[in-house]
Amino acid sequence: MKSVTVHTAATLSNLCCGFDILGMALQQPYDIITINETEGTEISIKHLDNYGLTTDPKQNIAGVVLEAMRSYLKSTQGFEIIIEKKIKPGSGIGSSAASAAGVAVAANAILQANFTQQQLVEFAMEGEVLASGSRHADNLAPCIYGGLVLIRDTPSLDIIAIDTPELYITIVHPQIEIKTSYARSILPKELPLKTAITQWANVAGLVTGFMQHDYSLISRSLKDVVAEPVRSPLIPGFNEVRERSMQVGALGGGISGSGPSLFMLSQTAEIASLVEKEMQSIYEKLGVEYKTYVTTIAKHGVRIV
Repeated sequence: MKSVTVHTAATLSNLCCGFDILGMALQQPYDIITINETEGTEISIKHLDNYGLTTDPKQNIAGVVLEAMRSYLKSTQGFEIIIEKKIKPGSGIGSSAASAAGVAVAANAILQANFTQQQLVEFAMEGEVLASGSRHADNLAPCIYGGLVLIRDTPSLDIIAIDTPELYITIVHPQIEIKTSYARSILPKELPLKTAITQWANVAGLVTGFMQHDYSLISRSLKDVVAEPVRSPLIPGFNEVRERSMQVGALGGGISGSGPSLFMLSQTAEIASLVEKEMQSIYEKLGVEYKTYVTTIAKHGVRIV
């Protein structure tokens, strides 16, 4: 194979109470990444978007991941990476993970390496380290595996696929910036035992609700008592979005990743569309630019097209 193109999806991470351990792949939006073999040994990067991301392969997420894979395989093959980002950087729906995961899957194909999904997550984490300074897989794992996943243990990458009922996801991305590094820095360093117990119970309830297709239990468990209390004030309209979404029938939701995007889960497409209208109304009134999506869970991971 001399050229490989992939679609690499946006992801929700945390899902309220599952901080750094739960992630979900989405059908929309997705980035388009192409890797072409070239003469020589260099890695070059070209962007077909206007986000101003670096083309230095040592400072670009895609370049770092590809170089890690080449180094492991002791390959000197040159490549051109062409990236068309549909997932805005800093949106909180896995833009950096989409780049890292997409390149990992595309490079696996073009290098004919036969790496496992777990190995691909390991390589892709090099990109996340560059992006956020930490090794976490709650966006990468669902992006590569598809569906909903639990990262039971990050160092060993103990990744567990979780069955889900039919769900519709409504996302609003207020066009403001929240740096992941800052959003992580304001998190509490210690938790009262009572708070920790509440969070553990919600995680257990949420996973059980997904596996048993119990919409009521999912709704009751979509609560975060750790990150949300300190991060939600950074996002205008947060409380109103959740309150009005629930009023029109949403199961619940919260901040995707470190924000600023907010998500709400719904049982039907009709409710998800009503939620979108409420989100649009709120941000029109606030005078904050925004983008909304109504989508579903992507059962597949990064797709070669």
